[in-house]
Amino acid sequence: MSHRQVLEALSGLLLGMFVAILASTVVSTSLPRIISDLGGDESSYTWVVTSTLLATTVSTPIWGKLADLFNRKLLIQLSLIIFVLGSAAAGFSENTGTLITFRVVQGLGAGGLTALSQIILADIISPRERGRYGGYFGAVMAVGTVGGPLIGGLLTDSLGWRWNFFVGVPFAVAAIILLQVTLKLRTLRKRKVSIDYLGIATIAGGVSLLLIWVTLAGKNFDWISPTSLIMVIGAAVLLVATVFVELRAKEPIIPMTLFKNRTFTLAVVGSISVGIAMFGATVYLAQYMQLARGATPTQSGLLTIPMIAGLLLSSTFGGILITKTGKWKPIMVIGSIALVVGLALMGTIQYDTPYVMVAIYMFVTGAGVGAVMQNLVLVVQNTTEPRNIGAASAGIAFFRSLGGALGVSVLGTVLGNRVASLIADKQIDLGKAIAALGDRGAAVAKELASGTIPAVSSLPDGVRQLIESAYGQAVANIFLIASPIALLLVLAVIFMPNKPLTSKTVAERDTDGGALGGAAEDVAGIGAVDLTGPINTTPGHATTERSGGAQAGARHSRS
Repeated sequence: MSHRQVLEALSGLLLGMFVAILASTVVSTSLPRIISDLGGDESSYTWVVTSTLLATTVSTPIWGKLADLFNRKLLIQLSLIIFVLGSAAAGFSENTGTLITFRVVQGLGAGGLTALSQIILADIISPRERGRYGGYFGAVMAVGTVGGPLIGGLLTDSLGWRWNFFVGVPFAVAAIILLQVTLKLRTLRKRKVSIDYLGIATIAGGVSLLLIWVTLAGKNFDWISPTSLIMVIGAAVLLVATVFVELRAKEPIIPMTLFKNRTFTLAVVGSISVGIAMFGATVYLAQYMQLARGATPTQSGLLTIPMIAGLLLSSTFGGILITKTGKWKPIMVIGSIALVVGLALMGTIQYDTPYVMVAIYMFVTGAGVGAVMQNLVLVVQNTTEPRNIGAASAGIAFFRSLGGALGVSVLGTVLGNRVASLIADKQIDLGKAIAALGDRGAAVAKELASGTIPAVSSLPDGVRQLIESAYGQAVANIFLIASPIALLLVLAVIFMPNKPLTSKTVAERDTDGGALGGAAEDVAGIGAVDLTGPINTTPGHATTERSGGAQAGARHSRS
């Protein structure tokens, strides 16, 4: 494909990604207001986020496997439809239970968009050349991630928070049409379709039960209790059963053979770690800005721009450097260390920390995420055979979402307990501040005692400062917990095999009989193979020079 053909093919995919990012981020700054209006508590706040992550986590490997078996273009259009229908329906919610239900539907569509966007990207761009187009993806990510909270805040402050869920519908319709017109994928070799229904059931059951236990334990029942024991044993039995089912299935959802690939196994560890660090910590930034610094939803979106700027710059320039040099490992090592440092610095913030310092800490954290997150998928696709590229790509996204869901649930529980503990410690001072309010004090005391997330910006000054202090300290504890977890990512990246990036797309590898043409394994020790020369894109003669070199290298290796 020429540069122009690639850009045409990417246009619908980029708009689809924008829809997914927009619909996900547009509510982030408005969630404290939404939960407050619907009468929800800290548990409801956690579940509104966790429900989407849970559905995304469970469905991602299923979408990935379907992509290995069916038309990928049709699948991504279907996932867009599901995603937007769930998002639009959430806008009509009258209570947190309904909102959570429709967020589950939204998550099912998001799982498809998460998996299929990476898989289709591998179909049309080789790993070596991916960085050349990284700027486009970085720009879309930045516009969606920055614009989403800003649009959400403006809609919430002007038209009402329900419009947060409606705003993505016209973009989704446009994306579906554009994908139909512009996305032309090479047909992969025909395969006999066999869907692993039992594997779907055991994966969904085991992961769901585990995440539900993590979310409810400590609030609805004790961590050490008969209920906890039953749920943990049930989740363990289902997940162990999953391994046996996948080993025997003709077309497993998560092929166990993938774990023989050291790159994939270490990328799984890294994905879980970055999921916990990214989702589990940063999802509570909106609470910090609004409940610890008294910002409005619109202001909250503006205040988090430094993190997005760091993510955009590191992903864009990191991708360019990878394409130019062919070396991915130094960038990922630096990025993973930056994430650890950024989270540790965020663990020092208080409600009155100068914003300039908070902005620097957010920038470092965002830069770390940007340098690592997408490149974990890149290095796995680089070493996976074409027939399993969907399952492998979706597998990395699955474990990242799993880490995120676990992080949001566990850290959300820690946050709720910590806020309650800190407010209890300030009970004497809080009582004095409320008593000084006179007649209004009773209403303020009732709001704080209700267990719901308070509208901090509307509280009287004396009371507000105490509540802001509690939330500021509690959110900082979340980042402190996430920082050492991110160390696992550093270790995983360091121990990954440093395989050269192939210059062939998945379709080209499949045409060559499944070899990793440029092929990481065969070419690694052969200095004579040129991985940077021009590609002949004449139909029927794609990558003749390189495939010939790779075949020669392969013969040399076998001999």
